[in-house]
Amino acid sequence: MKSPPLSQTRIWFASLVFLLALGGLLRLLDITDPPLDFQPSRQLRNSLVARNIYYSLLPSATDEQRALTESFAKSVGQYEPPVIETVVALSYFVAGGETIAVARIWQVFFLLAAGIALFDLMRRATSPWAALFALAYYLVLPFSVQSSRSFQPDPLMTSAFVGGIYFLYRWSEDQKWKWALWAGGLLGFATFVKIVIAFFVGGAAIALVLFTLRKDFWKSKQVWTMAGMMILPALFYYVLLNHGRSTEYFFAWTVTLLKLITSTDFYTKWLAFIGGLFGMTVIFVSLAGALIAPARLRWLLISLWVGYLLYGLTLPFQMYTHSYYHIQLIPIVTLGLAVVAKPLIESVANLGAGRSVPFVLLIVAVFGFQAWVSRSVLMAESFRHEPAFWENIGRQIPAEGRTIALTQDYGFRVMLWGWRDVDLWPLVTDLAEIKNGGSDASQNFAELTAGRDYFLVTAFGQLDKQPGLKTILDGYPVLSEGDGYVLYDLRAK
Repeated sequence: MKSPPLSQTRIWFASLVFLLALGGLLRLLDITDPPLDFQPSRQLRNSLVARNIYYSLLPSATDEQRALTESFAKSVGQYEPPVIETVVALSYFVAGGETIAVARIWQVFFLLAAGIALFDLMRRATSPWAALFALAYYLVLPFSVQSSRSFQPDPLMTSAFVGGIYFLYRWSEDQKWKWALWAGGLLGFATFVKIVIAFFVGGAAIALVLFTLRKDFWKSKQVWTMAGMMILPALFYYVLLNHGRSTEYFFAWTVTLLKLITSTDFYTKWLAFIGGLFGMTVIFVSLAGALIAPARLRWLLISLWVGYLLYGLTLPFQMYTHSYYHIQLIPIVTLGLAVVAKPLIESVANLGAGRSVPFVLLIVAVFGFQAWVSRSVLMAESFRHEPAFWENIGRQIPAEGRTIALTQDYGFRVMLWGWRDVDLWPLVTDLAEIKNGGSDASQNFAELTAGRDYFLVTAFGQLDKQPGLKTILDGYPVLSEGDGYVLYDLRAK
């Protein structure tokens, strides 16, 4: 005997609330641990930008502090507008000072809001229970848990994108102005936060507009309004206001590295990389869901996968080296899973309680295990000792003079916790090998250290990869040395 519809609604609604609470709780674990748990260089960069905004507004900040924080912010580069950094910096005033917890709370809030929109989209296209099944994956996948709480633009960009495609889908159903304005606003905001989402935004908008209006799309005022809202903010910032940086990024990360896409090894690495993040089977099941989805959702999903392919071909190096460049794939995979889950869940529901209960218990066990893995990854390592370590190094570096460093995360740790600005000695990396053939930087030691007074080494693994540099530094006196660092005095010669 089937449950009354109202009873079913209460059950899936309660399940939705539980999943959202679980997803939020997982992401708030160890909330004050320094931001070194996921893509530390990006999180540290954002922390430095937020600090500059905070100190520029802090009445008690000294001129020296403001000058330092401004120099730190300038040294990290600015390719995107500081949207999340500004939100976090203003929140520091409420929190009573700088704390990574503020950034994580905001990112989790955005993630959960997007989760609600994603659930309603899947519920409309499939069924509430299929939507819950897929949403569980979205909320407890270890990669999703780690990435969506990180202090960088990508989680906010993805959350706004999810909200945007939800309202775009609603607009496609009944062409109401309110859905058009919400879709245009959120998708335009997502593109403004980080331009790389444009591949997905453009694909989704073109697909659903053509599906809905066919060849008469150009007659619609709503379409042109949405197009303007999606395009103009990003166009103004990235092309008109920040043209130099955008061009630099395009040539550095696309033109220079485009040769990678001519190798079959690139595609193998790309597929293996995302397989490690999502599960290879899950990716193929989600792709299958895109092909068998109802027409409206099928147009949307196929366009998003095409956008992802074009995105990957444009930024090839990041596709198999930078996990956070795949954050926007999480909701796309989730949507495909909901499609596949619907007939499976309906089939199980027709088996009766005796045979369906073991299936439900299996699903709970699988997602429970994934939630435990996510929790374990976050709790496995503590970084609370890091600030004190870098504060000590900062005290050892004389405030006068210039320092060049062979160090982690582009020197951001020295800047954030040591309050010292450093120039960077080149690292030996795969990217350096691709771009310049791995030339020996020690041959240009005099040129690279010209005008510098000190040489800091904290990345000893990198020093071992550069024996020429090691030999040169051995000829200089050590100004300070401790566990994990050596500071050489370059003024002695």
